[in-house]
Amino acid sequence: MTDTAPLSDPSDVPTFDGLGLDPRIVANVARAGYATPSPIQALAIPPIRDGRDVEALARTGTGKTAAFALPVIHRLLTGAGDAAPSGPPGHVRALILSPTRELASQTAGTVRTCIRGCGLTVALAIGGAPKDRQARALLDGVDILVATPGRLLDHLADATITLDHTTCLVLDEADRMLDLGFVEDVRAIAARLPVRHQTLLFSATMSPAISALGRQLLHKPLQIAPPEQAAPPPRIRQQVIFTPAARKAASLLAVLRREAGGRTMVFTRTKQAADALARTLNTGGVTAAALHGDHGQVRRDRTLDDFRRGRLLVLVATDVMARGIDVEGVALVVNFDIPEQPETYIHRIGRTARAGRRGTALSLCDPAERLKLRDIERQSGARITVIDPT
Repeated sequence: MTDTAPLSDPSDVPTFDGLGLDPRIVANVARAGYATPSPIQALAIPPIRDGRDVEALARTGTGKTAAFALPVIHRLLTGAGDAAPSGPPGHVRALILSPTRELASQTAGTVRTCIRGCGLTVALAIGGAPKDRQARALLDGVDILVATPGRLLDHLADATITLDHTTCLVLDEADRMLDLGFVEDVRAIAARLPVRHQTLLFSATMSPAISALGRQLLHKPLQIAPPEQAAPPPRIRQQVIFTPAARKAASLLAVLRREAGGRTMVFTRTKQAADALARTLNTGGVTAAALHGDHGQVRRDRTLDDFRRGRLLVLVATDVMARGIDVEGVALVVNFDIPEQPETYIHRIGRTARAGRRGTALSLCDPAERLKLRDIERQSGARITVIDPT
């Protein structure tokens, strides 16, 4: 049995003060510069705060992390849902599962911002980082643990942590979790939790596989889908250049030289294509770097830091690595390859026009990809303008 949240709710909550959150949380949100909840926040926070299981359709860039983090923190502060303030060594009160290290790191950063002055603790358990150091940080227990499935299972196998006292499980980017083959890991982790616990599932898409997972793990969930979820943000100018695949790199270089100075994210279908394109752009005088799973964690962190600080103008990424990455000031998003699914297109271009800004999404379309582009226009309602490649 599921309920569906009414889509008119967001207009009834003008500020975070009206969401019934602990005043310390509201103060932290205000210090971070936010006064008005996004639609997903306005819809999701009240039922999560009240202990409901929630299944939410929410893409990156809509404020989804705060949509689950704020009410989870509230419940920990107020002791709701039998959330004991302490427990045995290695206990975890609330668990957030993320599909990638980058998203997990970013989520942990958001949580740290929201718990300042609240007396709560947060820890991060991800691959590519020293496991023994993580184990020491988890020894005394933690209020909120943000983890990737594989590393969490490692810690459970080593008895570094216990989920016997965990009262809330958050599955963030659940569709990507399935794409990466983590579904059995997620089920194994969920089986280690107490019978009575709250489960929150956030996903950019709701495929039959996601729905099936939700039926297995959630109890009478409230289903939430903000009204703007189905279409790209209106502040994004969407354009396409029709060009043969062999000319795409040259067309991209021409665009970047013409619009020099703006931070750009380029999406490719494969890791090999990302590396090759980054090399081509650098040879052409544009500072660029690739970001994908074959690179070590230190290199990936350095690449992201360089991009955020403006030392790189272009980040060339695969969908898996870019999922959940939030970088301010991205002026241009480029689909070097037209994605197979319209949802992926919307997810990609949502990297620009964030926080009320405007942005541009450019697709480079080979004749063989025109049917994919037509599907994107039809299913998303996008209005994509054809521009000259020169």
